[in-house]
Amino acid sequence: MFIERKMSETLHVVMDEYPIVTISGPRQSGKTTLAKKCLSDYGYVNLEDPGSAEYARFDPKGFLRQYPAPLIIDEVQRVPELMSSLQVAVDGRRDKMGQYVLTGSHQSLLKEKVSQSLAGRTAILDLLPLSLAELGAIADGLSADEIMLKGFMPEIYRQGVKPSRYYRNYLRTYVERDVRMMVNIRNLAAFEKFLRLLAGRVGQLVNLSQLSVEVGVSSTTLNEWLSILEASYIVYRLKPYFGNYSKRLVKTAKLYFTDVGLAAHLLGISTAEQLGRDPLRGSLFENMVVMDAVKRFMNRDEDARFYFMRTQTGFEIDLLIESGGRLQPVEIKSAATCRDALAANLRRFAKEDALTALPVLVYDGEEYPERQGVEWVNFRKFMR
Repeated sequence: MFIERKMSETLHVVMDEYPIVTISGPRQSGKTTLAKKCLSDYGYVNLEDPGSAEYARFDPKGFLRQYPAPLIIDEVQRVPELMSSLQVAVDGRRDKMGQYVLTGSHQSLLKEKVSQSLAGRTAILDLLPLSLAELGAIADGLSADEIMLKGFMPEIYRQGVKPSRYYRNYLRTYVERDVRMMVNIRNLAAFEKFLRLLAGRVGQLVNLSQLSVEVGVSSTTLNEWLSILEASYIVYRLKPYFGNYSKRLVKTAKLYFTDVGLAAHLLGISTAEQLGRDPLRGSLFENMVVMDAVKRFMNRDEDARFYFMRTQTGFEIDLLIESGGRLQPVEIKSAATCRDALAANLRRFAKEDALTALPVLVYDGEEYPERQGVEWVNFRKFMR
């Protein structure tokens, strides 16, 4: 099954503007498939291959002679030594755009090396798993619970893999191995427990001191592990918004999983029926919608800032999207019934802040363009 990626158009645009394009994102989010589909005439080399990686590391000039541009280089963060040679190569033909496409799955490491050696020579795109818009009719044929259980990894839809089997292997093959490569984790059982505890806190403020007691590892170590998970695109931290509320606001970030299917798997959920009864269903639904908003702007390479707002007295707005000088307040509810009480916080926020966008309530029900100052949108169409 071929699924058209929304980033395809963006990739073609930036290929005409930069000599190098870097595509970053989690493992198996479709980076290589995107590059190969859009650039079928490009050469290809994968630095996951030990022989190719060793060649690039110890003889980067010879490597680039053997694999000339135009070229797709997969998992380039494995050989950061190659970056300087890429800089020299493109500087020799600076008027030639789209010479190389680099992909990588470690956010901070890749971007650090790119900014050091390739500043001004590369565009950086972030490709997350599939969005609801990319799933299109596939998502329309599934219930919200089925979508959350399956998640958004392309291979689940292309190959028809059972979600529980896919995510079990994903954890073993990628998460554990990649994390171990980045940091020396001696107690893998504690790390796995930490991951499962994080899944149980989706959409919540993360208290590392409390988790430290439950995991039996220092909060300093847990903070390091959390940073690695974020750098590997496993988790996403939503920052708090301050605006005009000053000291009344909570200053701790909320946590989501980049792919809601992985979070459901870590919670031990194996069927859509089980998910529909789970106490965390609303939190998983919120996770899905928040990440879909993030994907929409990343796919178009549009600048946006994402926040949530919560006061110390408990007043909260689930998502605030700041883009193009506009502030879009969004409440997310897993309910399918339109009840005006669900939009109470949005109406209050609209009165207290000078908004430039109509407040939106995203849920699983019928759409209303405007209902008492709030737009009601079905989650399937929120970012379409």
